[in-house]
Amino acid sequence: MRQLVAPIMHPRDLSISDYTYALPDERIAPVPAPNRDESKLLVYDKGIISTSIYRELDQHLAAGSLLIFNNTRVVEARLLFRKPTGGMIEIFCLQPDVRYPDVATALQQTREVYWQCMIGGASKWKPGQVLQKEISAGNKNYTLEARYEGKGDDHFLISLKWSEESLSFAEVLHDAGAIPLPPYIKRMADEGDSERYQTIYAKEEGSVAAPTAGLHFTDTIFQRLRAKNIDTDYVTLHVGAGTFKPVKAAVMEDHTMHAEYIDVDRSLIERILQQPAGHAVIPVGTTSMRTLESLYWLGVMLIKGEEDLSAHGVLQLDQWYPYAQEEQSLPSSREALTALLEWMQKQQRPQLLASTRLLIAPGYKPKIAQALITNFHQPQSTLLLLVAALIGEDWRKVYQYALDNDFRFLSYGDGSLLCW
Repeated sequence: MRQLVAPIMHPRDLSISDYTYALPDERIAPVPAPNRDESKLLVYDKGIISTSIYRELDQHLAAGSLLIFNNTRVVEARLLFRKPTGGMIEIFCLQPDVRYPDVATALQQTREVYWQCMIGGASKWKPGQVLQKEISAGNKNYTLEARYEGKGDDHFLISLKWSEESLSFAEVLHDAGAIPLPPYIKRMADEGDSERYQTIYAKEEGSVAAPTAGLHFTDTIFQRLRAKNIDTDYVTLHVGAGTFKPVKAAVMEDHTMHAEYIDVDRSLIERILQQPAGHAVIPVGTTSMRTLESLYWLGVMLIKGEEDLSAHGVLQLDQWYPYAQEEQSLPSSREALTALLEWMQKQQRPQLLASTRLLIAPGYKPKIAQALITNFHQPQSTLLLLVAALIGEDWRKVYQYALDNDFRFLSYGDGSLLCW
């Protein structure tokens, strides 16, 4: 008797309530482990689950593997202003206004910049009102002003001006701001977070949240990877606060994915193309994975002549684009990445700047990534959907195993190696 196979549900129809689990508050790590590489590592290998530590990661990877890291650096995006009446206003700089083509350009602005922000105490701040903050840093003394310009659907538009005209906005944030810890860490950031909420290879400024899977890596781990002939390379995806955005819609069709900027060197794409068959490409973190998979789909768009360059000439990927394609007619990863390289060559672009809203959810088939290193994510989050897309219903076994075996959860918690 022929068995009937249930059709794969389109991600638009997924109910977020099906992707939840009970996460006690005491399992959320409020501080990092004393030593980065002694964090626990759950290893999921095609259904088999075991416990290790990050320092022994090389023992669970095959020689010739290629690990891809996100080298974004968290900026001090949290600013506090005191009103003349004494009340405090908190400005959380989410992402640049649309007038700038990318994060790097906005951070290099001098004198004035426009930023999309979340505001703590917004009801006490009137449109048009200017707040001031005196900054003293090193031998610098200057004034920072914030003006309430308007309100969008999910943000406030704030203009920021400073009197030290030689300084970039990145330098102003460094002087005046604080590292923005995730909202589920119920404490103020301290000096230790300035180091521990950055990866040791953080380079390109622009994130308001760390690519947390990379927080566990140390020089010792990198030495052990090299000794086993495991290669490493880097992409840049600037993590926005949208990574913490809860899915409030009942079904995913009504959830809008946040856009994030990616910045990839031509050499990285060439390196992936050189990877021999059978040697895995493994992103470290969901941001690295979204970047790699976005590269494939951007190549597909170029092959089909469907590229979207409507914003400052930057390629853009919509969250539903992959799910509108017929699987049997899709190009190979080699064809897609080659098309991307050829386009960059014609455009004389040594780097690819793009914006991605890619949603990886059950029904998605990875095109480049063959395993993933990642932390444990919040219930009913798009990041949990990503894990479920990779290992199916086994995500429940993985998370229950982590709960039963004293793993620490979320940004400062432990992590996992998922091989499907």
